[in-house]
Amino acid sequence: MATTPSTGPGTARTTQIFFVSTLYGAATLAAALDTGRFAPADRRLLLVSNNATTPETAPPVDRMPGFERLRGRFDGVLSWNEAITPFHPGGWSPRPDDVPMWERYLRMLWDLGDDRIELALESIQVNPALAVAQLFPDARLDVYADGLMSYGPTRNKIDPLVGERVRRLLHLDLVPGLTPLLLEEFGARPEAVPAEAFTKVVAELAADAEGLAATVDTRDAAVPADGGEGPALLLGQYLAALGILTAEEEEALYVGMVRGAVAHGHRRLVFKPHPTAPAAWSRALEREAEGLGAELTVLDRPVLAEVLYRQLRPALVVGCFSTALLTASTFYGIPVARFGTEPLLDRLKPYQNSNRVPVTLADALVPDLEGSRPGAPRRVDEEVSGLVRAVGFAMQPQIRADLRGAAETYLTARLTTGSARYFKRRRLTVLGLPGGLPVPRHAAIRRMARRVRRIRRGTLG
Repeated sequence: MATTPSTGPGTARTTQIFFVSTLYGAATLAAALDTGRFAPADRRLLLVSNNATTPETAPPVDRMPGFERLRGRFDGVLSWNEAITPFHPGGWSPRPDDVPMWERYLRMLWDLGDDRIELALESIQVNPALAVAQLFPDARLDVYADGLMSYGPTRNKIDPLVGERVRRLLHLDLVPGLTPLLLEEFGARPEAVPAEAFTKVVAELAADAEGLAATVDTRDAAVPADGGEGPALLLGQYLAALGILTAEEEEALYVGMVRGAVAHGHRRLVFKPHPTAPAAWSRALEREAEGLGAELTVLDRPVLAEVLYRQLRPALVVGCFSTALLTASTFYGIPVARFGTEPLLDRLKPYQNSNRVPVTLADALVPDLEGSRPGAPRRVDEEVSGLVRAVGFAMQPQIRADLRGAAETYLTARLTTGSARYFKRRRLTVLGLPGGLPVPRHAAIRRMARRVRRIRRGTLG
């Protein structure tokens, strides 16, 4: 429960509102609270948003297995979906003239009165978190990062009236030695949530998943009673739903993971699909595994990958660019391998797609399932840091114009046939960066060159 600070007569209460849409995010917040990352407050409220395309068909965070273990850290749980019904959280934001009305409504609905509000939000680049920030214009803001995207630049230009209120970026130290770019343009201070606190929260969640290993359809998929090697865990994502791949291409991606894991000697596989994945994928993977002399079990329970690391103790974790690849290795010491990142680097459109830095990090750091032995990710060094900052500038040259020098330095010294896959030649040309094509003397190209000069001067808005 919240710790109530001493307040004198007439002093406004302080209410902290923690906005969350995923169980992973809730676990991150719980770890931050457990380690004193938030000052005491009179009340702490958890505001839950269900961002599923059809919220009625997907359970919200507060109805997912294990959530009850986290509930006690808050004085109450609120529903964002109920507050703004019939609007969808991902598609609604207040009109500027309506903000005072909506703030009064929410203060009445949630019994906030004249409380001093402090907000802890997911990335405020998009709704619904952005809408919440707009509706409490006087609230101090902390942002907590939900995964590898925190290492990339802010994907949209944020109104300074919101961005300049952000004090901190709380994040898990998924890539030790690498500083997040998210919200750096507003001076947000990055602050790592201790890994030990996060894994302790995961242990709480895992207590509600006791016996999971024995109920994954077959006992053979579980850790053997003699303590032998656990299964290979394959992580599904939702690339087709994001329009990055077609459904057929994403299925082929997972089939490739099955083949790669078997090629490394694994005969017991567990596939953790994304909740929105079609059942046909699971059947295709089962058939592929059977044809290779292996056994694949599909996990159909909505559980965090980190809980599976505790319950199944996998011998290998394979994914594309999932954040869970890094938690597996960095927090649990499990060997990891990535698959399919190089084609994705070419397929991501537009170049500023917010998944680009996560894909880049997975490709640059995590061993390739096909080309090397699974193991720990490569350590971050000056080259990797330079790569991320160069990619960050190429993605968002207007928002992060300050990174131009770092991008030019990296590209001048380190652009090779290997590193060229992280950049588009046309993008480098448009931005006037090393590695771009020579600019011919053509009227259309000259207009493009003038645009580049405006970007350099920081005047392109």
